[in-house]
Amino acid sequence: MSRKSLHPLAAAALAAGTAATTALAVYMWVVRPWHRRWGAADDEVQRALPGDDRVPDPNFNTTRAITIHARPVHIWPWLLQMGQGRGGMYSYDVLENMMGLDIHTARQINPEWQDLKVGDVIALEPEGSGYTVVELQPERLLLLYTAGDDATAMGRAFKESRTATTWAFVLEPLDAERTRLIIRWRTRMDIIPRRWSRWALLNLAVGLSLDPIEFLMEHKMLRTLKERAEAHRAQSQE
Repeated sequence: MSRKSLHPLAAAALAAGTAATTALAVYMWVVRPWHRRWGAADDEVQRALPGDDRVPDPNFNTTRAITIHARPVHIWPWLLQMGQGRGGMYSYDVLENMMGLDIHTARQINPEWQDLKVGDVIALEPEGSGYTVVELQPERLLLLYTAGDDATAMGRAFKESRTATTWAFVLEPLDAERTRLIIRWRTRMDIIPRRWSRWALLNLAVGLSLDPIEFLMEHKMLRTLKERAEAHRAQSQE
């Protein structure tokens, strides 16, 4: 049967289905691989980084990077003060606060927020749930991990979805004036609770919706950290 012989509604449905399938294929095979490794070189994506072994079988795995025209000493203080109730997450505060996270990105380095140490929690929301610092090498590595090991609403949600996540921030000097900031996020989660595991398509749909949102927020974080660190470097040379 030719398309011309189809009922107009059937033809429209066929065209819409074809367009949706094509759009999904382009996203899965072109857009998604690009934004999951935005800014990162092949070797940065392929090599092991600290924390990989904590989430050995992730269903979300991103490696992104940016070159910052500043030394690690100018970048590190901004990483140390991340968190809700501290320096924020350097992303879109308005979007985070629409979810009630009460996050406000700092424009200055606050000495009171520079005492981060292993075992501390970088909170993501007012209840205090967030990432635990599991490794810290000054001006080199900040490794965060969470598996929902607390009684907050976020912690309970992580436990229900069997989530484990690492977030690695790696600083690698290129020369005396430039540094690569590499961020790797690895997550293993059952997005829909296991008792609903028969809803495989719903699980996939939730995963696909998380991808672009996560990229949007982390891309902004990288750009903001670059901006803040380069401004810090310029101020220190005045």
